[in-house]
Amino acid sequence: MRMPNLGLTFIALPLVIQAARAAGIWCYETQDPKCGPLHWKDISKSCGGESQSPINIDRRKAHRDRNLDEISFEGYDQAPPGRWRLMNDGHTVIMSLDGTSTAEQINITKGGLEDNYRGLQFHFHWGDHNRNGSEHTIDGHRYPMELHLVHLNTKYKTLSEAKGHPNGIAVLSFLFKISGADNTNYNTIVAGLRNISRAEDYVDLASTFSLSNLLPRVDLLSKYYRYKGSLTTPGCEEVVTWTIFEEQIPISKTQLSAFVDTIYYKPVATALLKMTNNFRPLQPLNGRKIYASRDATISHGHPIAVNLLVPLLLALLACHFSGPS
Repeated sequence: MRMPNLGLTFIALPLVIQAARAAGIWCYETQDPKCGPLHWKDISKSCGGESQSPINIDRRKAHRDRNLDEISFEGYDQAPPGRWRLMNDGHTVIMSLDGTSTAEQINITKGGLEDNYRGLQFHFHWGDHNRNGSEHTIDGHRYPMELHLVHLNTKYKTLSEAKGHPNGIAVLSFLFKISGADNTNYNTIVAGLRNISRAEDYVDLASTFSLSNLLPRVDLLSKYYRYKGSLTTPGCEEVVTWTIFEEQIPISKTQLSAFVDTIYYKPVATALLKMTNNFRPLQPLNGRKIYASRDATISHGHPIAVNLLVPLLLALLACHFSGPS
């Protein structure tokens, strides 16, 4: 009996997977483990590099750098004359800053940055109702959500060009904390989420606002950490100067839930899944140094391990009770 198609049946699935990887299809673990972060290096070799992001900021190992002074935020206090466009790109909620008449004026300089960087876009990473979802952690603590403000070195005309240079991109990272009341500065964005539930949906927000409204007060932004890393999504190019701020942005549980409950991933299979835990796992430091700004909190103390502390206390107690009465 002839079975001419049997071999094709067995090789079809591997070929489909290889084709997907060749096409650059990637996702998060909660979306589909087969294209999650563990497989990103199969899509882009850079994702398996030695200087990847995100990382844990261990403040005991941070090096003080007095040259890391206040960052200059240019154009952050100007509301654009047009409307902000909020979009679900299938992986996150993103706001493009390019293409607006104020885009050329949105820049960051100083703060140890050797070049001028122009605002490109900002986006978010979050968890779910039971798990925090920041990409970076500080002293091992993960925060509810993280905001990335992506900037392009003005030496380069396009993002593609910038990805070819180690100083091509600068990202400002802001961590969130849960507050008892809504952060009214985020009301416009949160209200817009219901219009972008599905991938590729977008909405022009009804009102404009300045970028500074989304951030802590500028006088609270002198405390930050700096390191060299990568983009946290494929192709994971190691061209990013990262700045992670100490001061956190307050957001209510209700506002955070709007991200968790409203936004859906781009379908990978047939199922439509809510966009939750859209953050990359922590990457090894691999000898890189983390620098603390001149005002940032650092600690040189090393906590005493419990297995060393208990015998020490017992020995002290024994000496106390066996001493002269």
